Amino acid sequence: MNAGIARTALRLRPDPRRVIAKLFVPGEERPEHESRSAAVIRRVMALDEATVCAALDRTVLMFAGRHRDVRAIFADHFASVSHRLAAGVELSESRKLLIGAYFTHEYAIEGAALCNPSLVAHPDQSGTSPGQLRFVLSVRGIGEGHLSSIGFRTGFLAPGGALTVDPPPNVVTTGLHQQAVYEKSLFQGKLAEFGHDDEVSAVLNRWLPARFTGAELDLVLADLHPSLVARQEAHRTVELIRWIAACNYTSQFPDDTVISGRVLWPTGPSERHGMEDARFVRFTDDDGEQTYYATYTAYDGVDVAPQLLQTKDFRTFHVTQTTGSAARNKGMALFPRKIGGRFAALTRGDGESSAVVTSDDIRTWNGARPVQVPGRDWDLVQVGNCGSPIETPEGWLVLTHGVGPMRVYSMGAMLLDLDHPERVLATLPQPLLLPTASERDGYVPNVVYSCGALLHDDTLVIPYGASDASIGLATTSLRGLMAALTG
Repeated sequence: MNAGIARTALRLRPDPRRVIAKLFVPGEERPEHESRSAAVIRRVMALDEATVCAALDRTVLMFAGRHRDVRAIFADHFASVSHRLAAGVELSESRKLLIGAYFTHEYAIEGAALCNPSLVAHPDQSGTSPGQLRFVLSVRGIGEGHLSSIGFRTGFLAPGGALTVDPPPNVVTTGLHQQAVYEKSLFQGKLAEFGHDDEVSAVLNRWLPARFTGAELDLVLADLHPSLVARQEAHRTVELIRWIAACNYTSQFPDDTVISGRVLWPTGPSERHGMEDARFVRFTDDDGEQTYYATYTAYDGVDVAPQLLQTKDFRTFHVTQTTGSAARNKGMALFPRKIGGRFAALTRGDGESSAVVTSDDIRTWNGARPVQVPGRDWDLVQVGNCGSPIETPEGWLVLTHGVGPMRVYSMGAMLLDLDHPERVLATLPQPLLLPTASERDGYVPNVVYSCGALLHDDTLVIPYGASDASIGLATTSLRGLMAALTG
């Protein structure tokens, strides 16, 4: 039986006007080249004040409408390089800001591609009509150098499945970095994972509480016994501890920004080359409290690893690493509630097949149990999920992806047992979604891929990236899809 999927007319495309302002250090834009910052500052210092004021006014006029507070950005970037000035040098405010402007550049977050969306209900449903649902759509934007970030759109799903997407604001804002409150169990897991179970890690285990701040960590490290500090291995362990701390942080956006004007930009060292493929899910805890989580792929330029986002309001995001034998590779997707008292997730730890893993604390993942392996002509290369499972009375509905000949990505579906999700109850014998002729060309050709669908009444809304060139939205009847699944 055909599942009866229908593509909507909506199509989101990369918008090169969506730019952020980043620190720019001349000379360091190319690897293994020395900074030219001192020379640039000398040249600015040689300008007369009238030229400085004119250049600053011209620059502010050109860029003020493209950023939330361009003067504040210039001031922050001046502070980043002010150590290059001689002690006691007095500068006018205009000269400080102009120096900051020379150390700033724009980055088009969607300059190369827009893809891999996930869809969840908006945390604020006030003002909606009966049967209407406000949603948040997460997107992966890719810019110069293949750097990925996580952006957002908002919109409405009307009764009957009609979809609208709100126009996003012209100005995009990155979050303000804040220190996190750390979990000792995560540090223990990451240190063990990297083979650093030594005396320094034992000191942390002894003196740090279960949850601690950066200041508390600094005090413990500063108080290490001199004999321990003198050992070479201790320096490696301390460096790793600092790296773990930097990878776990909080990103908060100003109150006066809207969700579709926010972008999560790579901040921690584990994600410095990209935050990819966020799979958002609205998670309901045993007490009924709801939290939005997203698993995403952190890429540091060499290694990839699943990491976790947590938010209540899409304004404050807590970023956490994961650890354990099953926290590997790409494509982790959380179940929307605990199963048997434990967190559960689908993973693709071996790079080609799906498994169910569980956790007591949502950060430590072990005990992978196989669910699906490649086997059909359209998924012989690899299989994986296309977002978090959706709970139905019949079981967990999982949208899947498969890779076939010529690396064509298509989407399928399977049904898992509610209490034992490693048991596959039924699958869709044929692809649910294949790239059409108009969707085959793009940054990554021949791909349809989703990071999470949304069920509202009987309508399943599937956002999908089409060859990383655009994002489409398709709908299908849940009843029709379930009827098409075969055991």
